Amino acid sequence: MTSAIRRERNPQQDMINRRVPFVGGFLVFIAFALLVKISSYQWLPPNVEREFKLRGAQNVSSTRRLPAERGIIYDRGGQPLAFNTIQYEIGVSPNLITDSRKQTVATQLALILGMDEFDLYKKISSPAPWEQVARPVEAEVGQQIADEEIFGITMDSISKRFYPQGLLAGQLIGFVIEDADNTRGAMGVEDSYNAQLAGRVVSQEVINVPFQLPDDQQIKSQRGTDLVLTIDRDVQFWVEYELQKAVIDSKSSGGTIIVMDPRTGDILAMASTPLFDPNKFGDYKANELKNPAISNVYEPGSTFKVLTVAGALQSGDIAPDWTYNDQGLLTVGGIPIQNWDRKAHGVTDVSTALVQSLNVGMASISTQMGPEHFYSAIESFGIGQRTGIDLPGEEAGILRVPGDPDWSEANLATNSFGQAVSVTPLQMITAVSAIANDGLMMQPRIVRQIVNGETVTNAQPMAIGRPISAAVAKEVTNMMLRAVEEEGGGTIPSAQVDGYTIAGKTGTAEIPSPTGYESGSSIASFIGFFPADDPQVIILVKLDRPAEYWGSVVAAPVFKTLAERLVILLGIPTDDIRRQLQANGGRVNER
Repeated sequence: MTSAIRRERNPQQDMINRRVPFVGGFLVFIAFALLVKISSYQWLPPNVEREFKLRGAQNVSSTRRLPAERGIIYDRGGQPLAFNTIQYEIGVSPNLITDSRKQTVATQLALILGMDEFDLYKKISSPAPWEQVARPVEAEVGQQIADEEIFGITMDSISKRFYPQGLLAGQLIGFVIEDADNTRGAMGVEDSYNAQLAGRVVSQEVINVPFQLPDDQQIKSQRGTDLVLTIDRDVQFWVEYELQKAVIDSKSSGGTIIVMDPRTGDILAMASTPLFDPNKFGDYKANELKNPAISNVYEPGSTFKVLTVAGALQSGDIAPDWTYNDQGLLTVGGIPIQNWDRKAHGVTDVSTALVQSLNVGMASISTQMGPEHFYSAIESFGIGQRTGIDLPGEEAGILRVPGDPDWSEANLATNSFGQAVSVTPLQMITAVSAIANDGLMMQPRIVRQIVNGETVTNAQPMAIGRPISAAVAKEVTNMMLRAVEEEGGGTIPSAQVDGYTIAGKTGTAEIPSPTGYESGSSIASFIGFFPADDPQVIILVKLDRPAEYWGSVVAAPVFKTLAERLVILLGIPTDDIRRQLQANGGRVNER
C-alpha cells in the first residue's frame, strides 16, 4: 500500500521539481532587475540630480539676504550728514524650540516686544525653518531679548539710516526707503549714488535641523562707500535760515537760494522752500519731497539780460561801444516791447541798457543778432538743457526756437529779457557762472570725494562749455559791477558789501498762467558774484510772489546778508587785503 501511495505522488512531485527552476529563475530575475533599478540612482541625469540635491538642502537649510552697511555721507568739512544706527531683526527657528517651551517663549517675547502673544505663538509653532518676528527693533529692546538668552531666537543687526542735522540739506541728501528685502535711496545723493552707498548684499545659510547649530562666524557683507559732499554745513545752515526768514518777511509763496563756487562748479549750499526732514519723510506729501532748485522752472526776467549781452558781444553782432536810439517802445512780431519805467532813454549804449535794465535795449540787441545767432548764443549757455548735476530729477527748462510749432517772432524779443523762456535756478546760476569764471562754464556737482576704505577718489571739476571768451566775460562783469552801483539811476546799497566789489543783476519777472501773466505777481531775484575781479562765490536768490514787486527791493538785501556771512565762513579777505597778498606772491582762497 505504501508503494501505491508513492506511485500516486510521484507525478505531482515530478511536476513541482520541473517548475522549481523556472520559479527560482524568475525570482532571481526580479531581484536582479530591482538591484539594477536601485543602482541606477547612483547615476542620475544631471537635472534630476540637481533637483534632489535642492530638495534635500531645503529640508535642512534656507538662505537669507543680508543687506550691507550703507556708506556715510559727510559735508566738505567732514561733518556727518547721514549715517547708520544699529537696530535688530528678531527671528525664530521653530525647530530649535521644543513644544513644551513654545508658550513660555511666546510670553517672554510678547512682554518685551509689546506684540500679541498668540501671533508670536503661531510664528514659534510654524513649520517653516525660520520666521521673522519683528523688524526693526531698537537697540535697547534687542538688548533685553539678548539678556533672556532664549535658545532658538535669532538677532541680526541691521542699519537704520539717520540724518543728524534734521532739516539741513534734506533736499540734497534725500532719504532711504527700507523694507525687509530691500533698502534703496530716494531723492538726492541717496538716490543718485545708491549703488555706491548700498554696498554688496550677501546671503547667509540658516540651518533648520534641530540641535545642529549654525556656524558662529559672522558673515560680513561688503560695506558701502562713503561720500564727501561739496556742501558746507555752516553755509547750508545760513542759507536755509536766511531763505525761510526772507520768505516770511517778504510774504513770498516760496523761494530758492543757491551758493556755488564758479571756478569748480561746487555747490556750497542749495535750499528751497518748503524744507523737509529726511528722518520723517513719511510725514510729507509727494510734492514736498523734491528739490525745486533743479526740478521747478520759472521765467528769470532781467537776470537773463546778462546772457543776451554776453552772447551778442561774443557773436560780434554788437561791440562794447554799440548804441541804439531808445524810444521807449519797440514792436516785434506784433508785440509792443516797453521799458520797465515806461520811458524813452534816447541814444543809449549797451552798458547803460544793461545797467538800467532796459527791455527795449535787449530786444534791439536780439533782433540785430537775428534768430540764428541769438539762439545759438543762448543755447551755448546751457539754456534748454540739463546741467548734468549728480542729482536726480533735474529738468531741462523750456526754450522755444525757430521751427518749433509754438515759437513766434515775438519770442526773439521777449526771450532777450527773460520772458517766454523758462529755466531752473540751477541752470541760471550755472550760465552766469561762466561770466564769473572767465567764460568757462563748469558742470555743477554735489559730490566731492568717494571714499572706499583707504581709497579716496576725488571728483575732478569738469567744464561743460565755453560760451564766451575771457575778454567778453570781463566786459560783462564790469557792466554787472556798474549795475550794482548804478541800477535805476542810483546806487543799490542793499546789494553792496563793505570792502568787496560785487558784480550782479536784479530780476523781476512776470509769472505766466494759462490765461496770460498773473496780475501784480512777480518772481523777484538777484544773482551776483564776488570779488568781482577774482570771483570765488556766486549766489542766486529767488523769491516767488513777494508782497514787494521788485527784485532790487526784496532779493538784493538777502544777497547782501548772505554775502556778509559768507566772507567770514569761507575766509574771503577784503579786496584790499587780497590784492596786497597777491602782490606779495600769496595765494588766496584756492579750493
